[in-house]
Amino acid sequence: MPLLSSLTDRVDPKRIYLGSVALTAVAFAGFAWAANGFWSALAFRALMGAGWAGSYMPGLKALSDAAEGPQQSRAVAAHAAAVGVSGALSFGVAGAVNAWLGWQWALVPGALGAASAFVFVLIALPARPVRAAAGPRGGLLDFRPILRNRSALAYSVAYCVHTWEMSALRGWVVTFLTFAAARTPGAWTPLAPATVASVMGLVGVWASVWGNELAIRFGRRRFILGTMLTSGALAAGVGFSAALPYAGVAALILLYAMLIWSDSSSLTAGSAGSAEPGRRGATLAVHSTLGYAGGFLGPLALGATLDLFGGASVLGWGMAFGHVTLALLLGALVFIWLRPADLAGDRSVTAAAATAPFSSPR
Repeated sequence: MPLLSSLTDRVDPKRIYLGSVALTAVAFAGFAWAANGFWSALAFRALMGAGWAGSYMPGLKALSDAAEGPQQSRAVAAHAAAVGVSGALSFGVAGAVNAWLGWQWALVPGALGAASAFVFVLIALPARPVRAAAGPRGGLLDFRPILRNRSALAYSVAYCVHTWEMSALRGWVVTFLTFAAARTPGAWTPLAPATVASVMGLVGVWASVWGNELAIRFGRRRFILGTMLTSGALAAGVGFSAALPYAGVAALILLYAMLIWSDSSSLTAGSAGSAEPGRRGATLAVHSTLGYAGGFLGPLALGATLDLFGGASVLGWGMAFGHVTLALLLGALVFIWLRPADLAGDRSVTAAAATAPFSSPR
């Protein structure tokens, strides 16, 4: 991901995106029909990951290059919504095809989706000249100018703890809800744990889109910081809610998911909008690398904390989710210290420009 995202500052991101989704289509088809053992399956799975790395952020870079101001953050939100909806639907589609035709055919929709994306972008997205960065061009993986950009770095650090929290919930929500349901045998469960997880993903998409609109209206820094602190407060108690009836636990999980997802696209839009000219690809490379690092560590930290406090119990789950509160508080402190800027088009920036004194002509 750092390599391919950074490369979009030197090469038209359309070319990287096309090559990556073509690789994704081949990898899905190869996993289904050519893999014949663990190592060949692992190789095709690795190609799927490489294809995703070269399509998600490079695709977002191509999209953000085509929009400026408030439309840029809305484009980022739409991109996140499309990924969220397709990700939620993919489980149902794969499950249905698997039941009808078997597991190999269940991978075909993934290959067809990537192939369709190739055709759409090839036809509809115009090629764009690469905008060179100011000053001497550094190495491809020289991220020092990005790390000196305090505003973009603030949004990326906040994105790291955001994905830490989001991945921890996604990785453990079914197990947690199963534990809560088992505490009251025979209780009416309107939504099974796996179904709640699917609904959670769709609710999160809605929250992400509207969260970006709230960030535009009330100021991005204020909205993100308020969301982090509110989500952290809820994380401190959500694990202990396993003592409640199952329906109450499920409702609290959906509320918690809305809070988590609400600043998702706002953070990515903040990082993209804060990038220096000619360095947006490298900025998104740092942003996504920090984000996926948090997404990798979050579920591990929750599981380790659960083990530390004796495994599945109300106390164990309470402390396991409570560790997220500490991560969010630390991220909020770094976010405040770095003092990120709001984006052009955010209400706070517009209001400040409107109230600034006019300079007299010379």
